[in-house]
Amino acid sequence: MLRHTVQPLRLSLAPRLLQRTLTSSRPVSRQPTSPSLLIFDREHKRLQKDRAAADPTSSREVDYLRDEVARQLVDRLRDIKRRFPTLVELGAHSGHLRRHVNRDLTDRIVQCDLSSGILYRDQHEPASGPASASTAPFDRNDNPFPENSLDAVVSNLSLHWVNDLPGALIQIRRSLVPDGMFLGAMVGGDSLFELRTSLQLAELEREGGMSPRVSPMTDPRDMSDLLARAGFALTTVDVDEIVVNYPSALHVMQDLRAMGESNAIIRRRPYLPRDTLMAATSIYQALHGNEDGTVPA
Repeated sequence: MLRHTVQPLRLSLAPRLLQRTLTSSRPVSRQPTSPSLLIFDREHKRLQKDRAAADPTSSREVDYLRDEVARQLVDRLRDIKRRFPTLVELGAHSGHLRRHVNRDLTDRIVQCDLSSGILYRDQHEPASGPASASTAPFDRNDNPFPENSLDAVVSNLSLHWVNDLPGALIQIRRSLVPDGMFLGAMVGGDSLFELRTSLQLAELEREGGMSPRVSPMTDPRDMSDLLARAGFALTTVDVDEIVVNYPSALHVMQDLRAMGESNAIIRRRPYLPRDTLMAATSIYQALHGNEDGTVPA
């Protein structure tokens, strides 16, 4: 586990836990599962990302996390010592992976994201290697890629918004050639627990109850089993912990919004009363604040 504090303070939200999954595929016959309970509002998530893209300056200011994870993912791909002629990036956001990939690694990158706004945010900027783009979601049964058609699939901080994660992993595995590679990083574990607990305590104090304000996270201990159930072989799951200090809890929430990473739970409350917000900010500082007055996230 790697823990480090990034400064200066006003950079970006860095979720506490990142899961990186390195896999190779094997042929098995399994059917994608249908989620018995929808947790996330995918249309609302798309709108959040569209809003983030509408303010490209603020959006780019919080790119550092996805850029760093993309760099690490590409380093992992290079460790395999082979080329991947056709590579798909799921949840490509603004093409962070493509910035670190050149033709010695792949001939073609297919970038997919729910939001066309965020996907084309930087379309006029130069990038290495050819690419095509699609906005097809990848957590439903309408898999846009034929079986055995992809050499590699990479997901950079997007799978934590998928309703049917087991089904999505099965679709990914089926799309890969027999010796294909899946590499993913997702937010999980106790990420944002400081924000979660502060909001819960503030709501209990001011409103006499709690509502879901921070998304549920996948436990990294469950990922190996999920990958095996999806038919992957030679799986590796590891965890990185990144901590960033902020001036206040309000800055944490502002960066979440700028990243398109705000709450998208279906049963969310539509707004947070101001007095509850101020109480949560004070609780965050009291319970989790640093000696210099900053707060970690």
